[in-house]
Amino acid sequence: GRAVLVLLLSATVSLLGGLIFGYELGIISGALLQLQVDFHLSCFKQEVVVSAVLIGALLASLAGGVLIDRHGRRRAILVSNLVLLVGSLVLTLARSFMVLVIGRVTVGFAISVSSMACCIYVSEMVAAHRRGLLVSLYEAGITGGILLSYALNYIFADVEEGWRYMFGLAIAPTAMQFLSILFLPVNPVKLSSWDSDCQKGLIPLQDTEDRAAAKREPYQEKRYSFLDLFRTRDNMRRRTLVGLGLVLFQQFTGQPNVLGYASKIFHAVGFQSNSSAILASVGLGAIKVVATLVAMALADKAGRRVLLMAGCVVMAISVSTIGLTSRMAPLAMARDCKAPTDPNASLSLTQHPPTSAVPQSAVSPIPPASGAVKSQAAPATRSLAKAFASAQSKEVVPSSSLMQKRDVVGQSTKGTVGSMGPPLAGAPWAQHTVLNWITLLSMMAFVSAFSIGFGPMTWLVLSEIYPAGIRGRAFAFCNSFNWAANLLISLSFLDLIEAIGFSWMFLLYGLMGVMSVIFIYLFVPETKGQSLEEIDQQFSRKR
Repeated sequence: GRAVLVLLLSATVSLLGGLIFGYELGIISGALLQLQVDFHLSCFKQEVVVSAVLIGALLASLAGGVLIDRHGRRRAILVSNLVLLVGSLVLTLARSFMVLVIGRVTVGFAISVSSMACCIYVSEMVAAHRRGLLVSLYEAGITGGILLSYALNYIFADVEEGWRYMFGLAIAPTAMQFLSILFLPVNPVKLSSWDSDCQKGLIPLQDTEDRAAAKREPYQEKRYSFLDLFRTRDNMRRRTLVGLGLVLFQQFTGQPNVLGYASKIFHAVGFQSNSSAILASVGLGAIKVVATLVAMALADKAGRRVLLMAGCVVMAISVSTIGLTSRMAPLAMARDCKAPTDPNASLSLTQHPPTSAVPQSAVSPIPPASGAVKSQAAPATRSLAKAFASAQSKEVVPSSSLMQKRDVVGQSTKGTVGSMGPPLAGAPWAQHTVLNWITLLSMMAFVSAFSIGFGPMTWLVLSEIYPAGIRGRAFAFCNSFNWAANLLISLSFLDLIEAIGFSWMFLLYGLMGVMSVIFIYLFVPETKGQSLEEIDQQFSRKR
């Protein structure tokens, strides 16, 4: 009975951690529609409100590792819950732009610490044959949280100051996670040896085989300094290479930007109304949820390496297909951001993406031309696919940068179409129906492949390959590169399009996908079915 209770509570902590993470990333896409009118936000201020989460997350990546290693995973999660409660209250009661930014930074810090601590804590709490399932549950929670945020965006869009409810409702799952973890034991790795852990019943889910192996070769926790990550001691340098390689390839395969074009593709294949754009976005979300559930089921059977390589192969093929089809049927990109000070705001539709493309982003939905926000809930949905895609795994919603906005401002006066509706049917890309459907199917394949491979498996492997004494700092170090790479990919997007063109950029992402397959084949070991101690000993021995 105790084993089942710990299993259920571990699953609850993992699922709620992901749910909170996904919810906080997705909710801004709808809240910003009302915020930009209530607070008179310029395009730059909209960027700041969304990007503040990224700043908080980067700070957490730098400081959170020390908190996790020195004070324990359980305490780190409890502290992050308290910080998140404070951040949610600040956002809910915000009366000024600066308070909004402070609240978003606080929330970003909390969800970043929580994301790292949850993955590590759950991986250490459960048996080897269930570790893949329960750590992957975190990723499933992220997708569920984003879908939940879309639903609440839609529900509260017509409510006066509905954004306060959107931000405030994050308190409920945070409180539930706080209560759940209070009933779980302190981390098992804090005791000196594996054998004593098992005798004291702190790891009731460990198999008898695990216990037998631990008794034959008692596992003593070692002390590590941060610089050991780059030394040959216990082969730590190779572990760091594996960790950094996974998080960087996760980003450089184009994940933050590929789905920036989701809403454009939806319109191109016939999803012309805003209500059908909602269905398309939710459909993409449903595909991601299903793919993540498949990854959960296969993580402990097929193994991490197989899922990573299979996912990368499909991603490389699908993103290359998008690149090839876009050469024949170029997509028009719309500039979404308009400051609400202009009562006659109109949608700028640029017909030549290689020179002025900006990904349709959740940071900048169109304010209604009439200023009547309440009747304009639906336009937010055109940006939902972008928000969903970008939050796949430990990524903040990538916003187009201020520089991108400045680049576009100068061009927005050319070729504007005074329409608040979907792109015009006469646009050049509207004539290539078959190619557009191929692009849409490729994008769905990309989402599925990411959700089976890089999405959950990167964080599962990171929570396994480092020794207990430095696991928190190592995870945080790799996570900081993940956030930084995400920012770099988002900021360099326009420059890359101008330098090499839209289709070549996507073909470059395909090439990175091929390189990631080679990297995983050469460097990433299979860890399924092994205890954390066996994985550690395997790395320490193997050169």
